[in-house]
Amino acid sequence: MNCSFQAISLLFIAMGSAFVFAKEEPLKNAYSMRFDLDWEVASGLPEKAMLVSLQGLANREEAQLYIIHPPDFQWEITEPLFDFYKRKHGVSFTEIKTIDAALERFKSSAKGYVVWDAEVGPTLNIAFTIAGLEDGVVVTEALIPIVQKHGLKPIDDLRGRYTGQSHAEIYSDAINRYWHRCNRDKLMLMGGHRGRVMMPAMADWGIRERMFFHELSADPEEADELVLNRQLLEDLNVGATVFGWHPYGKDTEEQSTMLLSMYGIKMEGLHNLPNLSYNCQFDFTSGFRFTNNHQVAKDAVLIAEEKVYITFVQSDSVGIGVWTKPGRGKLPFAWQVTMNWTKFSPAALEYFHESATPNDYFIGGLSGPGYMYPNNIPKDRFPVLMEEAKQLMTVLDEHVMEIMDNSAADGNVGNADLFEETVDAYYEAFPDVLGFINGYGPARTRDLRDSRPMISYDYYIDPKRPRDEVTADLNELITLNSKRPYFLAVHVRESNDVNSLVTVVENLEGPVEVVALDRFLKFAASNKTYETRFRKEDDPVHFKGF
Repeated sequence: MNCSFQAISLLFIAMGSAFVFAKEEPLKNAYSMRFDLDWEVASGLPEKAMLVSLQGLANREEAQLYIIHPPDFQWEITEPLFDFYKRKHGVSFTEIKTIDAALERFKSSAKGYVVWDAEVGPTLNIAFTIAGLEDGVVVTEALIPIVQKHGLKPIDDLRGRYTGQSHAEIYSDAINRYWHRCNRDKLMLMGGHRGRVMMPAMADWGIRERMFFHELSADPEEADELVLNRQLLEDLNVGATVFGWHPYGKDTEEQSTMLLSMYGIKMEGLHNLPNLSYNCQFDFTSGFRFTNNHQVAKDAVLIAEEKVYITFVQSDSVGIGVWTKPGRGKLPFAWQVTMNWTKFSPAALEYFHESATPNDYFIGGLSGPGYMYPNNIPKDRFPVLMEEAKQLMTVLDEHVMEIMDNSAADGNVGNADLFEETVDAYYEAFPDVLGFINGYGPARTRDLRDSRPMISYDYYIDPKRPRDEVTADLNELITLNSKRPYFLAVHVRESNDVNSLVTVVENLEGPVEVVALDRFLKFAASNKTYETRFRKEDDPVHFKGF
């Protein structure tokens, strides 16, 4: 079954942004398995890696196997989405409880097995690559008897092959052996957790799509790995996407994202984002229409009063780990949507929209049709990428774009501002949006053009920061920014639940009004009390770049 965006049939309704998807439904009967939180290399990982590789093969032609993770897994909605498939798509699941039963049911999907070396971590990625190309499951030495019991034959054995070699040497050999056969539109950066714990929950997707798996560093100090990383990126097709996440402890999110952006490549997902091989095979249910919770018409004119206007925005892919927590709906919140899920996880988007409260408002991001740093996107690629983003925002009925560029920052420290030419490009690319939100930590880029403001975050709420200190910080900002109206955009980091902010709001020194983001931007357009500012070439930076 083709999971490409082009294969999805779109019918736009007269309203313009609402739509219906129509496509033949996948199987009504499927299987499920439940995972625990043990991803230790010495205990739970080998079986999970084998099952995830089997899932990728089982779901290659049909949606057959879905994995449910505990509620405190980072991607928290596997159980709610499981219920959604049953309720909205009529899928009847049969639970498989053991690795033995899974192999018995899906052994026909595999042609054999690949042995990885638990003493040499990168061999798991090499095994995943081979598994996708040769239709194999990945196993450690201890699991060989059980796959042989089910008639699977050896495909390759990596034990001892890479002992004592550096990561650069290992991946150089793998590139020479396998890269020429791998998908050039999709690449799996299977980084994230490394060492004693590895969490390759996204491997099913890479195996299904025959991707090359790697964890090469983007840190210039790891020059031998960076060269190989660049080689892979240069060989990708124009418009390609890198899935997964950067390797913890080797490089930084900023280094990795900046590198991809320099090639005009989109970043999507996390290393532990599960079930894409299953999710990609479902479209939106018949008759479903995206209708966002707009609080104000696009052509409305609002006049700001002499008060403080606060708006809260959750980014990080609809606030990973927060959506199902109690309290959502008590305050107006904007949620950044990973728009490419229209291609890879439509049911997840429908679930979020179906379960949204009137106070939940969806916006596009992050920076475009995928996670990118716009200051570094090649000029010839920027218009094409933003046209893709604009089309996705139309599909999702979104009127605000969220931008983040940490190419001159490190985490929440440093310069997250946009160059004026980048701001120019956004205004040109998105003539119909209500406005833009910029930053992750606080930033200083602000502008107003044709009633469309660009406002940067003034504050970032770390989930570990005590709420009384958050209250004190916001009150200090309100005091320091005495000119009214003051437009205070607050970025709420993932895992900050809404309940914890209700008390914060109640203790702010007024006059203060918490408003939905679309109303916030309309108010900000009515009275420009903020200074137009862009990043300057001589601004200080806090980033170990290229």
